[in-house]
Amino acid sequence: MKRFHVHIHVEDLARNIDFYSKMFGAQPARVESDYAKWMLDEPAVNFAISTRGQGHLGLDHLGIQVDNDADLAALKAQAQSADLALIDEGATTCCYARSDKHWVMDPQGLPWEHFRTLGTIPTFRESPDLVQDAAETASTDASPCCTPVPRAKGCAIPIKPAGSGCC
Repeated sequence: MKRFHVHIHVEDLARNIDFYSKMFGAQPARVESDYAKWMLDEPAVNFAISTRGQGHLGLDHLGIQVDNDADLAALKAQAQSADLALIDEGATTCCYARSDKHWVMDPQGLPWEHFRTLGTIPTFRESPDLVQDAAETASTDASPCCTPVPRAKGCAIPIKPAGSGCC
């Protein structure tokens, strides 16, 4: 199964949890002091909100969550065969979860995350030291677990700097 993923930065977490719980007719599957996530089956969406946006509210990134390695590999192969710029983070932690992921950027600069969740963790993300291999795999000059952002038109997609409150 593939599940659409949307992550939105909000100003008031409690107010937005109340709004989206009413809109979806369901309570979040996970709530933390700075984060909430609904795992809906109808429609099949992983919808997350957080207060980690550091000055910007609204859409952070979109994504496709998969249930198995084969589907993740197929999404990666599709992006590579279409010659899309791709950041492969591999094994990483983010958004209270351990996952395998890679990123692509649409023509407007909107980041898309393709990922498989492997388990939960008790913090938003683990220390960058613990996921250094993922940073090296991504072959960028920044820490893992961050939404990619463009440097300039036509350039490689770097990852936000450490401490940016990403994901």
